[in-house]
Amino acid sequence: MPIQPGSSPGPAAPAPGVPATRFAVPGRIAVAHRTAVEWQTATLTEIRRETPHAATFRLAVPEWAGHLPGQHLMLRLTAQDGYAAQRHYSIASAPDDSGHIELTLDRVPDGEVSGWFHTVARPGDTIEVRGPLSGFFAWPGDRPALLLGAGSGVVPLMSMLRHHRARGLTVPLRMLVSARSPGELIYARELGAETTPVFTRSAPAGMPVGRMTAAHVAPLLETQPSDGWEAYVCGSNGFAEHASRLLVEAGQPVERIRIERFG
Repeated sequence: MPIQPGSSPGPAAPAPGVPATRFAVPGRIAVAHRTAVEWQTATLTEIRRETPHAATFRLAVPEWAGHLPGQHLMLRLTAQDGYAAQRHYSIASAPDDSGHIELTLDRVPDGEVSGWFHTVARPGDTIEVRGPLSGFFAWPGDRPALLLGAGSGVVPLMSMLRHHRARGLTVPLRMLVSARSPGELIYARELGAETTPVFTRSAPAGMPVGRMTAAHVAPLLETQPSDGWEAYVCGSNGFAEHASRLLVEAGQPVERIRIERFG
């Protein structure tokens, strides 16, 4: 997914166990030149169905340099005739030393790459990847985080949540995620008390149905950590603008909202 970053706060150090990076402009973690430009061969090792339209693909990347939660990579498929298709995809897995990363892909109508993954790909297939890319949307695990996502916009946020759990971090983290229905809520089995779901088409009995509103966002900001919240918003252009506006109206400083949009 193409990234359209906005403004950002000051720099912070990476959390223990996260690959070392260097810091460039305030709030943006610099990406190593080699990992950003060199292609590596990845082998598909596992496919897990998440929803009727989304699945997680686990890749073995022996030379993977490590990533920070929220970063993405470039993926390239090359046909036998030499035709190549490239796409940006957020990394769903938390940083670890397993030599594996995970991507969760929605099947996009007429999508060349997502269509291949959902209909053709099998364990043992190889693809090319380069990354990790973009330090703007990365969360090192060092600051209180508000995570707002819609649809597959939950993917980079899940990397943050998984990192928070795996490291036993005590820094506050809260997530608000929007889906059309419970059956289309990606990672539903993994979500816990830190997550509030919003359903726009159908919901369990007793839950309202509709778009994310101020009533969902304002309670997240009622309790302020001493150094404030860092907000991460991921989704379509429409969702990103709507959710960001709700955050600002609830009192979140605009310079502390990071946005990743589907393009």
